[in-house]
Amino acid sequence: SFEGHSGPVSSVCVTSDGKWMISGSDDDTIRKWNIETGECVNELKGHTGEVLSVSSHNNIVCSGSDDKTVRIWDSNAKVTHESTE
Repeated sequence: SFEGHSGPVSSVCVTSDGKWMISGSDDDTIRKWNIETGECVNELKGHTGEVLSVSSHNNIVCSGSDDKTVRIWDSNAKVTHESTE
């Protein structure tokens, strides 16, 4: 199992190469997971409401939130970060 979100998970997608899973949660964060190991390799912060949807193409993640925003992220960033407006 993949554990780390502090709230219910509302959206999940798998990258086209099958190596990574992206999850969005009520805790306002997005996480990138290594499918083989179950390790969370990145946490994306910036939404101020529940993440309702996530999608991924290559290293780009798009998310939609209850905060009425859509954000575009670089999922390969090596540190936890906030997106820019």
